[in-house]
Amino acid sequence: MTSERLTLKIADRFEEPGNILRLRLTRADGAPLRPFDAGAHLDLRLKDGAIDLWRQYSLCSDPAETGFYEIGVLLDPKTRGGSAAVHRLARPDVAFEVEGPRNHFPLAEEADRTVLFGGGIGITPMLAMARRLHALGRDFVLHYCTRSEGVTAFRDMIAAAPWADRVVFHFDDQPAAQRLDLARDLPKPAAGTHLYVCGPQGFMDWVISAAEAAGHAPANVHREYFSADVDTSGAGFEVEARRSGITVTVGPEDTIAKALARAGVKVEVKCEEGVCGTCVTDVLEGKPDHRDKFLTDDEREEGTMICACCSRSCGAKLVLDV
Repeated sequence: MTSERLTLKIADRFEEPGNILRLRLTRADGAPLRPFDAGAHLDLRLKDGAIDLWRQYSLCSDPAETGFYEIGVLLDPKTRGGSAAVHRLARPDVAFEVEGPRNHFPLAEEADRTVLFGGGIGITPMLAMARRLHALGRDFVLHYCTRSEGVTAFRDMIAAAPWADRVVFHFDDQPAAQRLDLARDLPKPAAGTHLYVCGPQGFMDWVISAAEAAGHAPANVHREYFSADVDTSGAGFEVEARRSGITVTVGPEDTIAKALARAGVKVEVKCEEGVCGTCVTDVLEGKPDHRDKFLTDDEREEGTMICACCSRSCGAKLVLDV
């Protein structure tokens, strides 16, 4: 589905537990919005003084809803400005420039069984998936993991949902039997069983590695990272932008996107952490040193694409189709 650029206003702002805002966005003229596919997100532009950022937020509302979009935004203690700007600026009737919906985390609607794992704010795309799976009459369960019951967002929304009995809550401060136990809670591998994982990087890496060790096919283990600890440093190398006819040097603390931008070659960048896919660029020659969390293992093996915001080169030179 092709995304579009919109101006949407904040219709409602709900304070959820755990420093999470649930924001309802609508068109100013009240016109209907496009339905979206479960797993989709919005790109939100945040402009406030010296801040001018694009950040991605998963849609948690019903994919069939056309009156509004809803997103959840955690006030991240490690914020680089984005989440703090949302919490400060997102007031009723304030307008934001938005792109989307776009979807890098699609739901396999034909699956025989779907198991959703949401950690903290990673619950947001899972809510849209649960709504869609319920509408389709599919077999699913949602495991929702948080630090404690008191910081668990969306509990009232879930309690009122017709699929509330499909949700299993896990709180880190409760006895072991109540916490997520992957030996118990992972389903047995099967061709028709699909797993979806979203949340903090450590939580995701734990669930994904356990699932693959248990025999789940990598293609059936779907993931979306909201952020990632990424090391963009390394030995310097050259990048040739073939279509632009320019060659630049990417220094040890530099990135491909920044080096190209200084030379007048624009590669659009949004997340700067290799999670959103906005900066994916075709590789014509050379071997990428992948640092992102966006490309699949198969795409990395092919070596024909690179996330220019964070990844580097294994050799002395890369040639990119820009």
